[in-house]
This record gives sequence, structure tokens and C-alpha cells, in this order.
Amino acid sequence: MRAIRQDSFGGPEVLRVVEVDKPTPGPAEVLIRVHAAGVNPTDSWHRGSGGLFGEIVPLGWDVSGVVEAVGVGVTLFAPGDEVFGMPRLPYAAGTYAEYVTAPTRHLARKPANLTHPEAGALALVALTAWQALVDTAEVGPGRRVLIHAGAGGVGHVAIQIAKARGAHVIVTARADNHDFVRSLGADEVIDYTTTDFVAAVRDVDVVVDPIGGEYGPRSLRVLRSGGILVSLASPAEAALVEQARPFGVRAGFMIVEPDGAALREIAALVEAGALRVHVETALPLELAAKAHEISDTRRGRGKIVLTVDQNL
Repeated sequence: MRAIRQDSFGGPEVLRVVEVDKPTPGPAEVLIRVHAAGVNPTDSWHRGSGGLFGEIVPLGWDVSGVVEAVGVGVTLFAPGDEVFGMPRLPYAAGTYAEYVTAPTRHLARKPANLTHPEAGALALVALTAWQALVDTAEVGPGRRVLIHAGAGGVGHVAIQIAKARGAHVIVTARADNHDFVRSLGADEVIDYTTTDFVAAVRDVDVVVDPIGGEYGPRSLRVLRSGGILVSLASPAEAALVEQARPFGVRAGFMIVEPDGAALREIAALVEAGALRVHVETALPLELAAKAHEISDTRRGRGKIVLTVDQNL
């Protein structure tokens, strides 16, 4: 099968198409014929330095496709089922390929109202937003939520999940993305290029920060007592735990985890029309390096997707 691999750490140019053996599903796994694979900032992190473990691994975690075969003991899916998910993270999955194996509990059935490219763009950002807002921050009706980089991959999905939970949503975004984030449900929008969000926002219950750096410490100042900052940017953001204490708030770094049950909740929101994913760019598998060049600018709306089936 065709797959994307690299022999060294580096920029997008290290990515190349190779021929490798098609994998075989193990117990409680399925083999997926990949139709689409999302591109995420964590992919660039692994490409450039090996992620958490500093190792070269097959890239890609988002996937949408069709079950080709099942391993021993599988009861949730059968050949021909359309599925999507985010298998194995933070360990290697290798969804930049024509076929990939995945544990069944890391998947869910693809919503019928999504195309494969849309479903291939959804799982990682939606699980990240869900686990930050629902599992970690327990967002509910009336909570005030600040989402940084609201037009980005995680941000644009987080807006919709927070709104579905009844929250009041404040977003930072460039002026040319204001209409976009408002169309997703943002109640207030701050142009971070002209306005200091610290001066513009007060008494927030939850901050979701995919950016990191100075955004974390500065965001502590807008939280009300008892609030929480969930950082998605870097393990280095774990230092926020101590920085948050004098403010009477909580903070920390979160790693997204595979979760089939949450994927089913997310799929239900999609099917109900309460959640949509914006695919800004779709490129064929062999243009993975180009997809990474675009992703590395961190300035696009929504998601970038690699399509493996050229008929999509």
C-alpha cells in the first residue's frame, strides 16, 4: 500500500510517499480502508521532533474510511461499515496511508450527513474540544467560556460544543474570521490583533487555549475565582498549575485521548445539526508535504485533510 513516511526529523520536505506492507488487524482491531486523514499541529510536532517520545513514527491520527476486515473478538463493526476516529494517540497510528488498523473502541460510525473528508477532519479536534470542555471543565448552561484561536481546528469545533452545552462563548480571532466564528455561535469576538483580550474580558469560567506561550499566564487574569484554564499547546504548559494558584483558579496541560463513547456523542451532535466541521483545504495523499506547509502557518480556518480515495 502507499503511505507517507520520513527518514529524519525536519520540515515538510522530509515527507515522501513509499510502498509498505498492508497491516493486519490484531485482536479487537479492524483494518480500515482509508478515505481521508486529517492534518493537525501534532503531526508537525512529530514530524519535526518526534513528539512526546522523540521518535520517528508513521504520521496521522485522524481517519475516516470503510472497515475492510476485522480481527479476533470484534463485535462492534463488520466489513463495509463506515467509521471515523482518532486511534492510538499519543502512540503511532499512521493514518497517512491507504490502510490502517485501529482498536474498535477508538472508533465510531461515521455520521451519514458527513462526507469522508469531513469525518476525516473531525475526530481529533472534536475529541480535544469535548475532553477540554465537557470532561475537564464540565461546561454547562450559563458558563462563560473563552476560546482562543476560535477559527482554527480545535477552536471552531469548541465554539459549537460549548454552545450545545448552553455556554456563553467569547472568542479571539482575526477580523477577517469574525463572521465565520459568529456563524458557529460565538457570542462575543475579540480581534486579538487590535485588542488586548485581558482588558476586554472578565469573569470567565473556562479558558481553552490551543496557542500556549504568553497566552496561558495572561489568560489566568480573566478567570473568575474557581475557574479553569485548559492548555492544549505544549507539555511545558504544565507550569501553569503553580502559576494559577495565586489567582484562585485551576490550570494545566491536557492531552487528548481516544474515546469511542465520546465520538458517539460527537456524532450525535453532527447528526442533529448542532456541529459541523469546516474543511478549508483537501489535498491528495501524495501532497502531504504541501498540506504540512499550509498547516505550519497556523493561520487557516478549520481543517486540512488528505484524501486517499481520489474519487472523493
